[in-house]
This record gives sequence, C-alpha cells and structure tokens, in this order.
Amino acid sequence: MRGLAKLSRRDFMVAGVAGAAGLLLGIELTSRGRTGAQRRRTTFQPNAWIDVATDGEITIWVAKTEMGQGVFSSLPAIVADELDADWERVHIRQADADPAYGNQWTAGSASVHESWEPLRRAGAAAREMLVAAAAAAWGVATVTCRTESGTVVHDPSGRRAGYGELAERASRVPVPKLPRLKSADELHLVGAALPRRDIPAKTNGTAIFGLDVRIPGMLVAAIARPPVFGGRVRRYDASRAVAMPGVRGVVELPPISTARPVSIRIPGGVAVVADSTWTAVRGCAAVDVEWNDGPNGALTSAGIDGMFERSLGSAALDVERRGNAEATLRRAAIVHEAAYRVPYLAQTPPEPLNATADVHADRCEVWAPTQDPVAAQRAIASVLGLRTDSVTVHVTFVGGGFGRRLYTDVPVEAALVSRAVGAPVQVFWTREDDLRHGFYRPAALQRLRAGLSADGTLLGWEHRIVGPTVESQANPGDPDKTGEYRFGGARIWYAVADALTDYVPADPGVPLGWWRSVESSATTFAIESFVDELALAGRQDPVAFRLRLLQQHPPLRAVLQLAAQRARWGETMPAGRGRGVALYAKGSTRIAQVADVVVAADGTLRVPRVVCAVDCGTVINPDQVAAQIEGGIVFGASAALLSEITLAAGRVEQSNWQDYPMLRIDEAPQVEVHIVPGSGPPSGVGEPPVPPIAPAIANAVFAATGKRVRTLPIGRVDLGGKRHAD
Repeated sequence: MRGLAKLSRRDFMVAGVAGAAGLLLGIELTSRGRTGAQRRRTTFQPNAWIDVATDGEITIWVAKTEMGQGVFSSLPAIVADELDADWERVHIRQADADPAYGNQWTAGSASVHESWEPLRRAGAAAREMLVAAAAAAWGVATVTCRTESGTVVHDPSGRRAGYGELAERASRVPVPKLPRLKSADELHLVGAALPRRDIPAKTNGTAIFGLDVRIPGMLVAAIARPPVFGGRVRRYDASRAVAMPGVRGVVELPPISTARPVSIRIPGGVAVVADSTWTAVRGCAAVDVEWNDGPNGALTSAGIDGMFERSLGSAALDVERRGNAEATLRRAAIVHEAAYRVPYLAQTPPEPLNATADVHADRCEVWAPTQDPVAAQRAIASVLGLRTDSVTVHVTFVGGGFGRRLYTDVPVEAALVSRAVGAPVQVFWTREDDLRHGFYRPAALQRLRAGLSADGTLLGWEHRIVGPTVESQANPGDPDKTGEYRFGGARIWYAVADALTDYVPADPGVPLGWWRSVESSATTFAIESFVDELALAGRQDPVAFRLRLLQQHPPLRAVLQLAAQRARWGETMPAGRGRGVALYAKGSTRIAQVADVVVAADGTLRVPRVVCAVDCGTVINPDQVAAQIEGGIVFGASAALLSEITLAAGRVEQSNWQDYPMLRIDEAPQVEVHIVPGSGPPSGVGEPPVPPIAPAIANAVFAATGKRVRTLPIGRVDLGGKRHAD
C-alpha cells in the first residue's frame, strides 16, 4: 500500500515486560506458553494440561480464558489436587487455541462444570504414572506406594522420590484409561479458600491483557463502521486522514456474514492504520464516509415496541406445555394478567475490544482477549484461506467478557487489516464503537396470565414471549432448534399442573449476542415479578407462596429459606423501605436473592443490601464463588436500574458510560453470600446471580411504594409522588 513503510518480520517476541520470570504468573505469549528452556527440561507430559520437569517444576496449562472469574486458579487446583502436586511449586500458564483441549469456549458458567471430570482424570492419570515409575524403580508393588506434595513415598522401606526424579521414567509408562479418582475426603485444595494466582501479576503490572500486547513493527487500526445495522460504505474520502502525521494508510473492509460451518459477522467499514492508538482514532474520525443505510435506516425503539405489541396475537412456538392451561384459566376463581418489557443491552466489558494479528503468506499469529480462541482460529483461517493449523491464537488475560468476546469479529478485523498492510496490526475499538456496533441482549415483550383458586392455589399458567433470540441469528434456517433455544430459561420451576410457555419470533434486525445469562435475564424478570403479583392476588406472603409451590423442589426451597432467614424476611420495614425476593435455577445451580431498597419521597432509589444463598454443588474455592456472585449481582443490578440500548433513525443512541451508565462503587449494594454445602459435581456461578436481581429489586420497590415495576430499566419508572397499591 502506498505510503506504508516495509516492516521487518520476526519469529517471536514476548509482549510487554516479559523476561526471565516468564511474566511471573501471567501469560507467556508463545505456543502453549512454552519457552525453549522449558521444552528442553520437560520430560513428562502425560496429557495436554500437565508438564513435569526433571527439576520438579510442574506446569499446569489453563485451556479456558481468565477474565476475572478465577479459572487461572480453580482449574489448576483441580488438576494439582488429583496429582498431589506441591501447590507452591505449580506454575500456571495460559494455553493457546489447541484441539487437544477439546472445547475451549469460556461461557455459560461452564468452565469448572465442564472441566471437573477431564481435569481430575488428567491429574489422576499423571499421579498413577508417577507411582508406577517409582514402583518399577524400587521393585515394589504400586499399591504399597502413595503420593504427597509432589513426592512418591514407599512407607515400608522409607524411600521417597520427587516427581522430577521420576519424570523421565514416568514418560515411558502407558497412560491409564480409567485412573482412580480421589474421594472427597482425600481432596485438600478443592474446597479451600486459596489465594488467586492471577492477582500478583495483575497488581504489580506484569499481567498481559490484549491491549498490552506490543510486538516489533506493530501498527494500530481504528475502524469507521456503518452507523446503521446492515449499512454499507457508499464512498469515502480519506485525504484528511492520510495527511495526518503518523497515519500509515487506509483500508476498506468488506462486510462478512456467515453462519456455517464458521460463524463470522463483521459489518465492514474503513480502517485507518497508524503508529499509535490516538493517531488511529483521530485519523478514523477525519475520514469522510458516505453510508448506504440499507433496510434498517428507519428503525426506532418505538417502532420495535409496536412490532412486539402487534405480534402478541401471532402464531407461537411452544417452549413448554403441561396439561391444558387455557381450560384451567377459564374456571379459575382469580385470573391475573400482566405484561413486562425489557430493552436491548450491551455487554460493555471494561477493557476495550481489541486484537492483534500478524499475517504472513502461509500463516497467521494472533494475540487476543477472546472467550473462544478456537472459533477465532477457524474464522481467521476461513477469511484468509489458510489451514486452521496455520493460525496460532494466543489468549491473553481479559478485562471482562460477559459474552461479547465470544464473537470472532475483532480478531477477524485485525487479520484482514494486517494482511492488507503487510504488517502486524492491533485493532482498537473505542467505547463508542463497542456500544454502537455490538451484539446485544435481546429486547422482549412478555405477557403472563395465571389462574388461582379461591384459597390462592396456583392452578394454571400462561407465558407468551415476543422478541428475537440469539440462537435464531446464530443458526439461521433452523427455526426449531428445540424449545430451550426459542427463548432460553423460560421454563418455570414452580408446581403447576397446567402451564403453557410459548414464543412468537419477532426480529427487527438488531444484531444479537450472548450477554451474561442471555435471555434468562429477561424471562426471570417477568416470571419472578409475576409470581410476586400472584402472591398478592392470593393474599399470601411472597416467600410463603413460593415455598408452597416448591414442595417438589427441595434444593430451591433450601436456598430460599436460607436467603429469607439471613435477610430477616418478615420484619417490619420503615416507610420508604422495602424487601423483595426472587429465585433462579440453571442446571444444578440454585440461587435465591433478597434485595433491600430505599425509595426517597422524590423517587430516588437505592439498593443498600442484597442477601444471596446459592447451591452450586462441590465448591472449588468459596472465595471465588462469593466473588462471582457479588460481581454478577452488581452487573445485573446495573442493567436493571440504569441500562438500555435505544435506537433512533436506525442508530444506537447511547455512546459511552455517561449515557449507558453502570453502578459506581458508592452506589453498589453490600452483598452477603451464603453457600449451601453441596456434594455433587460443581455447577456454574458466573451467570446465575444475574437473572434474579432485577425482579428482587422490582419486588422490593413494590413493597416500599406500592408501585409495580414492569418495564426495565427501573430508572425510567417514576417512583415519586403519590403511592398506591397495584
């Protein structure tokens, strides 16, 4: 490209401040993070997760993405516990995209849940191989040997051998197919409140996030994208941009939209490539682009609301059907109905979206804060016409994901720009880019009807959901995809013999994406708010009403009773204060929340306290569980109270955190987390705290004011003035 200096290539260089310490406990940005020295002294690699060096150093590889949730500690602890490694001598490294690890997708509260068995088997297999090596060397039976803290011990003779001494011999032992897993009472790392292993690097400045990546000859690109979803570049004039000092060139990117076999969605646009981030952003603003808005130029939030309203009576797809709800409602003594509305939402991770790519004729190397490195690898290979194994994706630490970094758009953009300019390029998104060109949590309109007997028994339930779904856009042409995906999380867990939940597809064309708990955040708001309304209609206490409906669901009863007890449910509240409750279940995770609110006479709302009880099976690290729940509650409360994405003339109206706010530290509630001891496999806690917080707050607002909140965000609702019962 004219005006762009030819840049030298390099084999590899660790980003930022990497040195002999290997970024301390941070990320080593090489293939699987191994340095040449490590390769030379590592002799025992029984599987993809474990390396044992002859000096006794053990490296455990993390195949999920560390984005603040703690997998850099919890997953290695599972391996190390089964391996009987000396935790203080364990080194932890981030894995690249690699089929050896299977699913590397970090989402759906599934990292620990999905990894529990594979990682235990990996550690147990390595332990048995080391024991077999020692037993062979000593000429004794393996059953007479045991392991402790990185050592094999033969008590009858008093002999001991460190894992490093046994590494070479163990590498020749066949990998056992069914190693013995430890019993619960043999585990000592699992269940302990171990300090997070990623924290030192994050506090001393050595941790490498995506934006910290620096490689020789790297340029930075900012991209002007269509302001309307589905828009295209009609023409552009980049003369002012290329005249700016530090601007190295301009590249037009084509729009790409594919679903199978590789999912890629980029809107295209005009990229300005420069020597620095600030110059690239300024240059991008200087490009004069004329856009073709396409079919969505007249899209508005009011128009979307009208579309949903008109669709309420349209043909629906069943999500769940029990008995005959319609007939039951006709004979109910009390029939109650309500409608709930939720807006589109953006993920807004704190670290701006970014990726760095270095494209060569026959290979590509990428550094990205991604939640799905394998998807990024496949997408890049597809657009560049390379073999998948010719694309290396190094995973950095991630400054928040919330589902947004599951998408391949940013790494693909970086690869396309790098190929065009013949140099390494880091693509940088501003906050405005993020809010206006994202993949959003679906908006929805929900109508619920229920019938009660004269004594307040729930007899029948109808729940109709209108809106688009993430799955319908991710898998176009597959209209069924089972009821679960028609609007996920809509099934109710309360005992009602006659119930119908159905879904009316209505997609205005706004790009949809995974958002922490996705559609469950919308459906749980409606379900748990409506259950409170039914309790009132049946003249019952909201907690007592729920307990009555959960006779067949002891785990949910247990978390509800614990949360209510710790929150002091039932005590008299002063004027202007209220307390609300909500439940949620995802897989084997059950969670109950009780929120306190204070509503001033002018309608100002505060949420000073949230009490949460959770049952999530075996707990790997109780401190991490509590931290995840605290973060999820603040994340969900911010959305419930403050956040919405609105459209006018086809354009997202929000631009930055001043008009898409989140709770500040002095506004965040005090969160109390109470864990119900569990013995089953661990289940996820990343998403479950989010769905119940909106209805818990909304129900507390009603308790405080008598005003029912049926539209989010709650900040749009006038809570001042005269207060009355619903």
